[in-house]
This record gives sequence, C-alpha cells and structure tokens, in this order.
Amino acid sequence: MTVTWEEAGWERLAAGVGRCRLPVWDCTAGLVAGEGAVLVIDAGSSPAEGARVRAQARALTGRRVTHLALTHPHFDHVFGAAAFEDAETFGAVGVDAVLSRTRDREELCADAVRNGLAETVARESADRLVPPRHLVSGEWTLDLGGGCQVLLANVGPGHTAHDLAVLVPGDPEVVFCGDLVEESGEPQAGPDAVPSRWPAALDRLLALGGEDALYVPGHGAVVDAAFVRAQRDALAARFGVSS
Repeated sequence: MTVTWEEAGWERLAAGVGRCRLPVWDCTAGLVAGEGAVLVIDAGSSPAEGARVRAQARALTGRRVTHLALTHPHFDHVFGAAAFEDAETFGAVGVDAVLSRTRDREELCADAVRNGLAETVARESADRLVPPRHLVSGEWTLDLGGGCQVLLANVGPGHTAHDLAVLVPGDPEVVFCGDLVEESGEPQAGPDAVPSRWPAALDRLLALGGEDALYVPGHGAVVDAAFVRAQRDALAARFGVSS
C-alpha cells in the first residue's frame, strides 16, 4: 500500500518528484518516479539510513528503487549506497576511484567519525561501499518511463572534483544540486573542493534549470535561481574568482 508524501515525511516538489531532509546532517535524499522505474538521489549516511530511504521510496511509489544517483562522494551522501545493491548506480566520472581506493575510503570513514558518526557504523559503511556502475562524463538521459526522462549532468568540479546534478523536466523543472548549493549554512569547501571552478559549476546549474526551476540543495530548504546566483557570486568573491 502506498502512502502520501506527507505521511512519509517527504516534500512533494512536482508530479512524481519529491525529497526528504534526513536527520542529523540535514542531507537531502531525492525521489523521481516514472511509470517504469524509480530513481533515488543520494543514499544517506549509513546502510541503515539508506534502507529507510529505500523503504520510504517503495511506500511512496509502490515499486522498488531501480536507479540511484550519487551527487558527490561525501559520507553523508554515499554511505547508504549499500542498501541499494540491486539498483543501477550512477555517479560522475572519478567517483568510482574515490569509492574504491583504500586511502579515500579511510578518509571518508575518518571524516564521518569526526562529524559524529559512530566508528563501528562508519567502518561498516566504508567497507560496504560499491563504486557506481555507470559513470557520467557529460550528460546522460535516464528514461524512467511514461515520458519521464531525467538528465544526469556532470557539472563539476566545484564542491568536490566529481559533482553530479540531476534535472527533472516538468512544470516546474526541478534541479537536484548536491552540495554545490547549500541553504542551511555557508557552502563547505573541504580539501577535495575545487574553489576556482565552483562558480562555473553553478553557472552550469543555472543554465540547466533556468529562471523558473526549483533548486534542491544538498542541505537546507529548496531555493530559486536568484538564491543560486547570489551564492555563486558570494563563492566567486570568497575564492577570488573573476566573473
């Protein structure tokens, strides 16, 4: 039996499109349902959290999750991916290396622990990471059935070296931005950020979605094009990038 978006604690953004704000790190998980397939965007911070997202997606759509898109390789977005082992998983080119190399897994685990994830959970999550099977170098159109075609776009580098955005056409259009855009705080630029390229990545987001789209940040409330443009200008000033 399916449930409503409100009953599941999700925010409906358009027909068949919604998102939830996961607890603790306020990380966004997205959902796009076509007639033949179901896409989840980002997997949460642990296999248990990923399993909850998967179960909620099934309750909302009445079908299993068939596809998973990972917007970037940070623990709060990818550590739940093990719960989607039977889904076709997508990421930007280079994510596969980050999720495969021992030193990168160790750093993901350490970052999770520094941010408050229990060490045993962080270790299990890192050990169970599986790199995406499908790597996006430019753009990839994903047909979910019933006329629902989702565009996966490698728009980075910026927040990381491997940033993937998801555009869902419709009225309104919805753009899942990952942590290229953050509403609940200042965008975080860790050691894997590419500050000189971040404003250009936001320009690409704006070109994808246009003025009337809904932009879904990796953390925080849904924003509009004006917010993304202002954050782009603030990042350019912060990092000394000419417009």
